[in-house]
Amino acid sequence: MPGPESVPAATTYRDAGVDIDAAAEAVARIAERARATLGSGAAPIGHFGGQYRLPAGPDRILVASADGVGTKLKLAFALGGEAHARVGADLVNHCVDDLLALGARPLFFLDYVAMGRLDPATLDLLVGGMVGACRENGLALLGGETAEMPGLYAEGEYDVAGFIVGEVAPDRLVDGSAVRAGDVLLGLPSVGLHTNGFSLARRILGLTGDGAHDRGRLAVPLPGAGGGTVGEALMRPHPSYRPMLAPLLGLDGADGSPLVRGMAHITGGGLVDNVPRMLPDGLAATVDPSAWPVPPVFEALCAAGRVPPAERYRAFNMGLGMVVAVAEDDVAVALARLPGAVVAGRVVPHREGPRLVVQGLPEDPAAGA
Repeated sequence: MPGPESVPAATTYRDAGVDIDAAAEAVARIAERARATLGSGAAPIGHFGGQYRLPAGPDRILVASADGVGTKLKLAFALGGEAHARVGADLVNHCVDDLLALGARPLFFLDYVAMGRLDPATLDLLVGGMVGACRENGLALLGGETAEMPGLYAEGEYDVAGFIVGEVAPDRLVDGSAVRAGDVLLGLPSVGLHTNGFSLARRILGLTGDGAHDRGRLAVPLPGAGGGTVGEALMRPHPSYRPMLAPLLGLDGADGSPLVRGMAHITGGGLVDNVPRMLPDGLAATVDPSAWPVPPVFEALCAAGRVPPAERYRAFNMGLGMVVAVAEDDVAVALARLPGAVVAGRVVPHREGPRLVVQGLPEDPAAGA
């Protein structure tokens, strides 16, 4: 597997230019400032989507989210062609999964695409990927904005963001308030990096932004992948978990009462920062990393970059794309409806201070380095 000519003793996300702690602090400040705008219809900021109760009545809650696909775009720039469609679909699926984390049914999607110089062929592939994912998820692509800004983006590069709105009945809202100590955490498998951790992956691989150089490194076979390349592993799609979760959430006409008490979409910040977002105060999670398989791409990246064990579970999803909390009595039914899901851990009391933690993960940055 390719790597930079000189790999440090241990590579962290901060070394790659992404400071998760600084980002979390900035988001906390933004949430505090935004609180003054919320009024009586909106819920506080902090979950995977924002909630807004419709003024016309209390029977529906709007859920909205906005996101991007990070520096996975750099791989699309290097690979070209269908890679642009891939990141377009990834953008939609990422946003859909954020809404699912609150039990919401997606309604419509808008996009923002910015290019230095409009490239109709690239734009067609990118938006085509979005359209395909919107159709698969049953939501409307209402429109968006395409901005041409000469001098701001390098030749052949662009940025893209997505905005999604869904709805949920108040008695079907999955905001984590129903989670209790003793609940079981089920993990839904990831297929790779999805749309997070690419700045670290690119640093480990020594990608420079030069197309020919990067394509050469991405074409190298990935250890343990049965002949697949590094590039193929990194470009695996960010899946929509809607088909798996709909029966448990009562979506798409599914019968029966929802079984899910809380959900976490494992994106930037990994298990460490995302699982606590679904837990009420006074609760924590304990997980067993040996309970689920880790895709070869993570093993290869962490070995090549000598990524400390604790850093891995914050920079990458390490094999879990969603974590679902259900009552212990509902585990058998939930597992029967979630092919590929595993029992990943439990919800436990937490009385060690205000900060929620995920227990059972490596905590010593030097351990195993």
